[in-house]
Amino acid sequence: MYTRLGRTALKVSRICLGTMNFGPHTTEPDSFAIMDRAIELGLNFFDTANVYGWKKGEGVTEQIVGRWFAQGSRRDKVVIATKVYGSMGDWPNESRLSALHIIRACEASLTRLKTDRIDLYQMHHIDRDAPWEEVWQAMETLVRQGKVIYVGSSNFAGWHIAQAQEAAKTRHFLGLVSEQSLYNLIDRTIELEVIPACQHYGLGVIPWSPLKGGVLGGLKRLAAKPAGRSTGELQQKTLAKHRAALEKFDAFCEKLGQAPAEVALSWVLANPAVSSAIVGPRTMDHLDGAMRSLQIELSKETMKALDEIFPGPGGPAPEAYAW
Repeated sequence: MYTRLGRTALKVSRICLGTMNFGPHTTEPDSFAIMDRAIELGLNFFDTANVYGWKKGEGVTEQIVGRWFAQGSRRDKVVIATKVYGSMGDWPNESRLSALHIIRACEASLTRLKTDRIDLYQMHHIDRDAPWEEVWQAMETLVRQGKVIYVGSSNFAGWHIAQAQEAAKTRHFLGLVSEQSLYNLIDRTIELEVIPACQHYGLGVIPWSPLKGGVLGGLKRLAAKPAGRSTGELQQKTLAKHRAALEKFDAFCEKLGQAPAEVALSWVLANPAVSSAIVGPRTMDHLDGAMRSLQIELSKETMKALDEIFPGPGGPAPEAYAW
């Protein structure tokens, strides 16, 4: 149920509650109910971002989580992760990873979340214009002030992780403890260099979109759903490109006697580099289904069969493409 986040001593649940749907797709009362249920189920890891809610500068989703925190003695039960990088305004220093924006964005997130600390502060994307000396100086300031406990990355390349960690080492700073990346049965590019870099430097991998936006939840389930997020333009392109593999996957899961979504999530969690996988439920049923994936143990034969249906890049670089 719980594991360490990368090389740290911090314990997080194997399922991380993603909150991206809170506000745009899930009402505030329903969002509160999902968070209440997550606590009942033992989930202690919640992920959000200052841009979620998709109203520039408002931090809608952070505000929802903050109002939930304010309802009672629940803040210390949760390892809360949020992110900095995205645009929070139209002025030049209201986005990306300048020291000025990092510190201002942190203060604003603390206010919206109604908390005195961010447990995991993640850079939402690499900023190629921000020197690591500047980034780490800002993060060190926040850590010294007790406003940030750990720092993570998201959507970094393997060599960005190496750059970050080598720069942190020279400053005698812990540096990154996690990397949040796109990872699922279909999207396996991070197996080339990101996962090896994370394993070398002791970062816990936190996959986002482990069900590929719902596409890996099963073709029958998608066909029965009304048009929505999982049947949008991007998902339709994914279905068209991977339909043959998805049909094989559905049939394989039926033979296993398991739901496709639960098998797909269990596959992600079986990777030893993965600390926790983000699940962004829109309903209570989605959350309960995700929890069932923790009860599934995939055999070596099953893992091999899934590799045959959804071939990865062939392992880590350079062996995946050279020798």
